[in-house]
Amino acid sequence: MEGFLNPQDIINQLDLKKDMIAADFGSGSGGWVIPLAKKLEEGKVFAIEILEEPLSALKSRAKLEGVSNIQTVQADLESENGSKLADQTCDLVLLTNFLFQIKEKDKVINEAKRILKKGRKMLIIDWKEKSSLGPKNGRISSEKIKEIAKKLNLKLKKEFQAGIFHYALLFTKE
Repeated sequence: MEGFLNPQDIINQLDLKKDMIAADFGSGSGGWVIPLAKKLEEGKVFAIEILEEPLSALKSRAKLEGVSNIQTVQADLESENGSKLADQTCDLVLLTNFLFQIKEKDKVINEAKRILKKGRKMLIIDWKEKSSLGPKNGRISSEKIKEIAKKLNLKLKKEFQAGIFHYALLFTKE
């Protein structure tokens, strides 16, 4: 669909090194994980999802595409240490098309911060509030995310359009 979110295009804008470690919160069946794992060919991608079924589908898809640097983690990201990863594990954490599904958005962003190494990146992409497509409930404005991030001492590095229906915010952990 023209103007819709394209994970590959956005990943290519992130200035990533092939040996980085990343996590995708709410990974689903791997729409972001597979292209990210291909980009980070010498690194690792943690696909974190609460449901087993999408993780199973992701494992099958990764096998079909010959991608072996993905580790799936079934986890509740709204709980304390919900990702099950150690502090400062990741160079990049993705929260893409995910926060609208979460009640405690600040807890999830804080969990992403916890596992992020100092000076590294967190990318948040979600539905624009006034978008004609997408979920009716649970959307969060980019302004509200910036408020939460500021309270957590995350620094906004870049704000950009991620297709017609989504905004993107790139933060670093100070």
